[in-house]
Amino acid sequence: MTDCVPSRVNDIARAIEQVAPLRWQEGYDNAGLQVGDPDAVVTGVLLCTDVTMAVINEAITRGFNTVVSHHPLIFHGLKKLAGRDSIERMVAYAIKHDINIYSAHTNMDNAPAGVSHHMAEKLGLTDVEVLEVHDDNGVTTGSGVIGYILPKPMMDFLKEVKEAFGVRAVRYSGDTSGDVYRVALCGGAGAFLIDRARQAGADVYITGDVKYHDFFKADEGIVIADIGHYESEQYTTELFSGIIGKNCPDVTALLALTERNPVNYLI
Repeated sequence: MTDCVPSRVNDIARAIEQVAPLRWQEGYDNAGLQVGDPDAVVTGVLLCTDVTMAVINEAITRGFNTVVSHHPLIFHGLKKLAGRDSIERMVAYAIKHDINIYSAHTNMDNAPAGVSHHMAEKLGLTDVEVLEVHDDNGVTTGSGVIGYILPKPMMDFLKEVKEAFGVRAVRYSGDTSGDVYRVALCGGAGAFLIDRARQAGADVYITGDVKYHDFFKADEGIVIADIGHYESEQYTTELFSGIIGKNCPDVTALLALTERNPVNYLI
């Protein structure tokens, strides 16, 4: 009987990138290993949407040396590590405590089994297709998805969405007096796909970070529902957990208890 070879940070990265290769990220993005040593043996993985100082401290307390996040900690180039802002302080702190940080962002958004597909599963959509298709040598990737549900009143469906994603308040516009059958959605800031969702015949489009003027596009015959950026992407950690559990079974990967939505609602 041979001993199990312990997983390293590179093994975690490879497992995630088999599902969401880095080449699928948008040009503005910065997915991949943010901080750390790719050859370090993983003592545990903390999963989160956003890296915060609380998450890093939780990893240290739990004895985990790796954090896997959806949103990159480092989005823009760092020229100094002088503690001038929270990003510089977190990077320096992570280095000091040997914490590895890996992020899978728009590459996971665009993956065939990625963020929007997972949202569709939560809502029970069937016959799901990519909304804005990109082709990568025969592999269909792209932004957002569209699919079907059994017809039901629009307001009943919006209440189901609110419950499924634990949303405090749904911002919406459009005529909600009819039924919904064809549903489009996109995790994160997806207002750029409103027109595409309408053209694809969606009755409703669900996303986050919709601006005031974008809500007027509902006048063109589609209901627009903004459930919040964090709310729409919070279940990305479930994707990470499944990938790591399947490919690196020796690694404990847990949701960060300090994970939080930075947006509060006064209701």
